[in-house]
Amino acid sequence: MAISQKYGRTWHYPFSPGTTSDDRIQHDYWPLLQQIPVLIHTEKLDGENNCLSRYGVFARSHAAPTTSAWTESIRRYWQSIKNDLGDLEIFLENLYAVHSIEYRHLEHHFYVFGIREGQRWLSWEETRFYAAMLDLPVVPEIKRVTPPAARKDFEQDILALVNSRGTFEPCDVHTGQPTTIEGIVSRNADGYAVSDFANNVFKYVRKGHVKTDQHWTRHWRRAKLNQEGGDYVATK
Repeated sequence: MAISQKYGRTWHYPFSPGTTSDDRIQHDYWPLLQQIPVLIHTEKLDGENNCLSRYGVFARSHAAPTTSAWTESIRRYWQSIKNDLGDLEIFLENLYAVHSIEYRHLEHHFYVFGIREGQRWLSWEETRFYAAMLDLPVVPEIKRVTPPAARKDFEQDILALVNSRGTFEPCDVHTGQPTTIEGIVSRNADGYAVSDFANNVFKYVRKGHVKTDQHWTRHWRRAKLNQEGGDYVATK
């Protein structure tokens, strides 16, 4: 039995081209958006989904805490905050290991994108507040929007946003050439029940962004930071 509940699968917008055979598509996303007063678009980062809770640091599975080499520094950091977390579960993007995208302008290896407390996902403002208390950055916020009356206008806006270079200067891991962001994650700015996750979080992923295979963990390398060092960022 899992120690805690893992992060829910984020459904794609139907116009998201970067889907795979096991992805879910929210074809009815538009009426759902009409119930959301403010939507936050954040940059989708190419890393590993990690969760920090009082029970440990978890990767995608929550059956047992992770022990991977690329989580060693975040696990050391967790030791310093574990007794302060209470019922909070901090979900973050772990960019310590380079995946399909190499970021050339990273300030940090770990970026918070959501916080769960019991059966509720905290609002974006609460998420930013607790992340700051823990001295952790949040994923880059691209835009705050009130869903327009016309679906076509909304989709055109998304397509324009995903053609940006992003906050951290993403590059193709093989060619080293500049690329656009991996995609966008949209979430309700307000808090919502865990059971309503699929109705409040959506994503757009560009086509063909995955360049790694099942053997990437054997040859992984550490992502460089603008300013190396720090209290919980390993230097090797």
